[in-house]
Amino acid sequence: MRISKRIFKLFFPREIMIKITFLGTADSIPSVNRNHSAILITYSGENILVDCGEGTQRQFRKAGLNPCKISKILITHIHGDHILGLPGLLKTLAMSGYNKKLEIYGPRGIKFFLKDLFKLFSMGNEFPIEVKEVEGVFFENPDFYLESKKMDHNVPCNAYSFVKKSQIRIDKEKLSKSKIPPGKHLLELKQGKNIQYNGKKYLLKDLTFKEEDKKITIILDTGLNSNSNILAKNSDILICDSSFGEDFKDKAKEHKHLTAGEAAGIAKKSKSKKLILTHISQRYDRRRKNILDEAKKIFKNSILVNDLDVLEL
Repeated sequence: MRISKRIFKLFFPREIMIKITFLGTADSIPSVNRNHSAILITYSGENILVDCGEGTQRQFRKAGLNPCKISKILITHIHGDHILGLPGLLKTLAMSGYNKKLEIYGPRGIKFFLKDLFKLFSMGNEFPIEVKEVEGVFFENPDFYLESKKMDHNVPCNAYSFVKKSQIRIDKEKLSKSKIPPGKHLLELKQGKNIQYNGKKYLLKDLTFKEEDKKITIILDTGLNSNSNILAKNSDILICDSSFGEDFKDKAKEHKHLTAGEAAGIAKKSKSKKLILTHISQRYDRRRKNILDEAKKIFKNSILVNDLDVLEL
């Protein structure tokens, strides 16, 4: 499957989609083509921003997205390429009339860091902001949950999973063949019950199917560690740090980052379905195929994304 600036769909297209927008795919130094790290997950009214590197709010503009729709921000760690876009973004939200409570989650130390950041830039009182240090499942509602695990970096660092819960879905083709029109009578199907319509009983199993969990895992700056495999287990999409190729494997280890091959190893061990390579060093701008080929040797279903690419599943 070819990546382009167009949206591409990986799963059943008739239900509410999860959309992933890659606002920034560079490593610590941006290039002409790649901005600092930022990934937006959009689902059913939620807009969850993972990291906010410098220039993120401009990437929102390029992508045609409204930053005022952000509901949650997940920070992996406090290195500049993952967080220095936050002051500008928050100022933009304040000046644009953002009036919701913004939830910011991160690793140990994020509260202290953001308190100083807000003080430095004279911000934090324009709208409600709640900051939480998290590990494990830290948010859950009837539709999805968010989970984090510690990574191995040179500052406290989290990786995150977004999991859309399994649901009973109505099979529209079977419904049409049964000549049952839309209406309140279908609510019982969604609740896992048989229904009566025009005096006839219809069985749940004949009109529905079960949609399994859909899981997106984002692992950015880290060295190899067992938590990566645990968090990524059975992911539909694994988005992973691929800062280096095998030619700089020692450098990757020294700076606690991953090579493309190591990212592929995590995808394989965790039984993920698809691997997305990101956080790409500018040294590979003209050798992108090398990075992708290294991953594909280990995990065939690998893709290397560019800024403003969008996935739907």
